[in-house]
Amino acid sequence: MSKFLQKSLTAAAVVAALGTAGGAFAQELKTEKDKVSYMVGMDVGKGLASIKDEIDMAVVIQALQASVKGDKTALTQEEALKVRQDFMTKLQAKRAAEEKTKAETNKKAGDEFLAKNKAKKGVTTTASGLQYEVVKAGTGPKPKDTDTVQVHYTGTLLDGTKFDSSVDRGEPATFPLKGVIPGWTEGLQLMPVGSKYKFFIPANLAYGENGPGPIGPNATLTFDVELIKIVPPEAAAKPADPAAAAKPATK
Repeated sequence: MSKFLQKSLTAAAVVAALGTAGGAFAQELKTEKDKVSYMVGMDVGKGLASIKDEIDMAVVIQALQASVKGDKTALTQEEALKVRQDFMTKLQAKRAAEEKTKAETNKKAGDEFLAKNKAKKGVTTTASGLQYEVVKAGTGPKPKDTDTVQVHYTGTLLDGTKFDSSVDRGEPATFPLKGVIPGWTEGLQLMPVGSKYKFFIPANLAYGENGPGPIGPNATLTFDVELIKIVPPEAAAKPADPAAAAKPATK
């Protein structure tokens, strides 16, 4: 969270350096100064967006105006530093509590979903807890955990939110099976080449409490996966193409 605060303070410093005055902006940005001023305002707004519920914008504007004009501020630099440190500690504790609550909610929702889902016709549950459904059975060989594979996939949360898709990017993903989350490593070894499966991956076989971005902690994930091919060792050993699509479900 300190990064957000640092960004906000940096943006405020830019305002002061540019000498931007307070007040409303004209709807039409006619001059370069208008555009630069508006750009700075946008940066300040983005920097403050994550803490908008914790601040009073009228007071923020007062502080900005005083700083820009070089007037005496209501807080000294030492006092402001102490306020910042206390606020960051409070905010970090609040965010940690929110993450804990989200993790508990996601875990409960995932457990309830998987308990119902395993009873559905066509759904198989492995010893690890991975669930899968065969959408299309292929006829090719099955990969080993030492193989590199090429797949198309779409990943969604339990509420249907799509968080990643090679299909949308228009480029299949290629990756070694040992380089992805456990649910993928296990699930893809069940698939003959040419197959399309649907994976239902519990949190402990996905990202656990460290779910990135829109995934969140302890999230149960659903993936529609098509196994296109097993990449020959000589091709897999070639240097990676920096322009290639990002690898899905990486550890």
